[in-house]
Amino acid sequence: MLQYTIRRLLGMIPMLLLISFVVFTLAKMMPGDPFGGEIDPTRTDPKYIEEMREKLGYNDPIYVQYWRWITKFLQGDFGISTTHKMPASEIIMERIPNTLLLAVTSLVITYVFAFFMGMYAGRKPYTISDHVIAGYNYIALAVPSFVAAIVAIYFFSFKLNLFPYSGSVAIGLQPGTWEYYVSRLHHVALPALVLGLMSTASYTQFLRNDIIENSRKDYVRTARAKGVKESKIYNKHILRNSMIPLVTFLGFDLVTLVSGAVITETIFTYPGLGQLFLQSVATRDYAVVMSITMLLSIFTLLGNLIADLLYGIVDPRIRLE
Repeated sequence: MLQYTIRRLLGMIPMLLLISFVVFTLAKMMPGDPFGGEIDPTRTDPKYIEEMREKLGYNDPIYVQYWRWITKFLQGDFGISTTHKMPASEIIMERIPNTLLLAVTSLVITYVFAFFMGMYAGRKPYTISDHVIAGYNYIALAVPSFVAAIVAIYFFSFKLNLFPYSGSVAIGLQPGTWEYYVSRLHHVALPALVLGLMSTASYTQFLRNDIIENSRKDYVRTARAKGVKESKIYNKHILRNSMIPLVTFLGFDLVTLVSGAVITETIFTYPGLGQLFLQSVATRDYAVVMSITMLLSIFTLLGNLIADLLYGIVDPRIRLE
C-alpha cells in the first residue's frame, strides 16, 4: 500500500505539469486583460494600461510568463490579484472555509439520504415506496441544479422566510461566538440542501440496485437456509457488501462538490471559491483564475488517490501494490 501511494504521488508530478500548461494557455487565450477599457471603463488611459502590462510582465514571451508563474506557484506565491489589489493566496484562503463547509455539509446530506432511501428501496423493491423514491431520483437527475436553487430561494427564502438567500453569515456577529456559528450553519443550510439533495439520486439508485443484486447471491441463500434473521442478513451481509462502492466514491465526491458548487454559490451569492472563480473570469484576473483551477486539479488527483486507497481498505480482496 505504501509503495502504491508513493508511486501514485510521483506519477502526479508530470500530470500536474501538463495541467499547469493547459491552465496557463487557456487563461492567456481569453480575450482582453484586466487593464483594458472593455473590462473596466475607468481604466482607459493608454499610458497607464501599458505601464501596468509592462510591470506585470504581460509583454514578455509566453514561455517566460509560464515559467515565472509556475515557479512562483510551487513556492506558494500565487501572484497578485489585479481586481482586489492583494495576494491571490489571501483571497483564496478567505473563501476556502466557506466552500469546504458547503461541500462537507452537502456531502453529509447526500450520503445520509442516499443511504436510507437506497436501503429502503433495495429491501422493498417494486413497491409503491420504491416507485416514489425512483420518481424523486428521475426528477433530481432531470432538473438542473440552478433551477432547483432558484425555486428553493423563491419558496424558502422569499415566501416562507426560513433561510437567508445570500451571504455566509449575518452582519455584525463576532467571530468565535455561538451566534456566529449558528448563523453560518443557517446561511449554508439552503445551498447545501439543494446541492446535496440533487446529488442523491445516482447514489440512491446505485445502492438500491446493488442491494437487490446481492440479495440474490448464494451466500444470502445459505444464510436464509440456516435460519438467520432477515434483518441480520440485510444489515450484516448485504448492506456491508453494497456499501463498498459508495465508500470508494468518498474520495472524489468532495472534490466534485467543491468544483460543482460554482453555479450554486453564484445563485446564492455565497462567498466561496465558485463565486470568486466566476468573478475572476469576468475581470480577467489571471492570478486568481489559474490558482483556483490548479488547486481544484490537485484536489481532484488527491481525491482519486484517496478513493483508490479506500477501495483497498474496505475490500480486503483488493491489494494495491
